[in-house]
Amino acid sequence: MRFFDIQESGYFTHHQNMTNQPLINNRLFKRRYANAFQCLILSGLFAFLTGCSLLTPDPPANQNNICSIFREQPQWYDYAKASEKTWGTPIATQMAFIHSESGFRSNIRPPRRKLLGFIPWSRSSSAYGYAQAQNPVWGEYMKDVGNPLARRTHMKYATDFIGWYNQRTQNRLNITLDNPTHLYLAYHEGQTGYRLASYRQKPRVIDTARQVGERSRLFSSQLSQCEQEFKCRRFYQIGPLCKK
Repeated sequence: MRFFDIQESGYFTHHQNMTNQPLINNRLFKRRYANAFQCLILSGLFAFLTGCSLLTPDPPANQNNICSIFREQPQWYDYAKASEKTWGTPIATQMAFIHSESGFRSNIRPPRRKLLGFIPWSRSSSAYGYAQAQNPVWGEYMKDVGNPLARRTHMKYATDFIGWYNQRTQNRLNITLDNPTHLYLAYHEGQTGYRLASYRQKPRVIDTARQVGERSRLFSSQLSQCEQEFKCRRFYQIGPLCKK
């Protein structure tokens, strides 16, 4: 009987193991599948974030020559030209604004204040992107142009925003679009601040505005010598398809 019991016991144990084997294999498969899926998701997220950073162009090597800037980033010419056609601000003035505001860096923000001298605290403003547009006025811009997806880190929208803002300045303050110095003062101080002449108490702002005016004139002179390179440069822009 004992031998029979051992045989029976061995038989049932072996049979039970055989019965449970598919279940165990199924669990292992699910676990491995879940781990593989998690790795795939994490890899995809990493690739997306890396891709986004790679899509952001580096600042131009020579920021003092608008021809060099557009040779590095010819699509920037297209964006600035489109803004000029829509709003009237010259290409050179748009680029002079961006040169002063961000140095052509797409993700720049004002530095954080230091609490107790060493703890990172809040920023001085919500300015962000190429044009250093702040949250409230950027919201007004998106609503006015009907584009809630516009991004401050994209040159297309930065140039369009500058054109939009300067046209509003012209309408509200009677500053002509060929006056980059005073356009910049209104851009920096806000239109209400300009009306109240707040910039008069800020020598650094006045000096920066003067530099923007000088750079705009320099860029305009340079662009007159090379703009033809960027007009109708695509293979399909021939004849009537070339809109200069």
